[in-house]
Amino acid sequence: MFTGLIQGLGTIKPLRGDLWQINCLTQSETIVQDLAYGDSVAVDGVCLTVAEILKDGFIATASPETLGRTTLGKEETQQRYVNLETSLRVGGKVGGHFVMGHVDGIGQLITSVQTATSWEMTFVAPPAIARYIVYKGSIAVNGISLTVAEYTSKSSQFTVAVIPLTYSETNLSHLVPGSWVNLEGDILGKYVEKFLTSANNHHQQEEITPAFLAENGYL
Repeated sequence: MFTGLIQGLGTIKPLRGDLWQINCLTQSETIVQDLAYGDSVAVDGVCLTVAEILKDGFIATASPETLGRTTLGKEETQQRYVNLETSLRVGGKVGGHFVMGHVDGIGQLITSVQTATSWEMTFVAPPAIARYIVYKGSIAVNGISLTVAEYTSKSSQFTVAVIPLTYSETNLSHLVPGSWVNLEGDILGKYVEKFLTSANNHHQQEEITPAFLAENGYL
């Protein structure tokens, strides 16, 4: 589990098969120093397991499904920086929101406009992810915990206001219109949906069973 607060940037490159080498930048040396074999690291929001620790980075394995469902398999991602965050420690601060590192799908940057106090970035999300987007709710974009400032359900577009610190310390500053990003909806919304769906199905099942009819005086 992660919090969506990026600790540094890195670069990635494929080695062989499903092995990927992630090199941390100088300002991210603390990430390498704190790593252990088997640790989880969010790479652009994708939870990967450390298979080998290097002097300036680590090696992780990405399954074919991960490469197909995220931006890690895209050539443009291999040519720019990726966001890095180590897993949340018990008792650690949750400055963003609970991010699982299980990417729901990929979206695309539509516009990025600088204002007097922030960058207003608008993305489009696939329907499977858009269902979890709510005004003032949380969403992870390339592993970054962001707050939805505006959402248009008809076009599945949402806008976030990115403060200068977040913009400069993450790879959001390297994105251009058309860039692909990893998106993860808020886990709380998913559980609420599951609960309501299950409860509704259970209620419907009770309505058509003999036991339900008997309990309510119909049989």
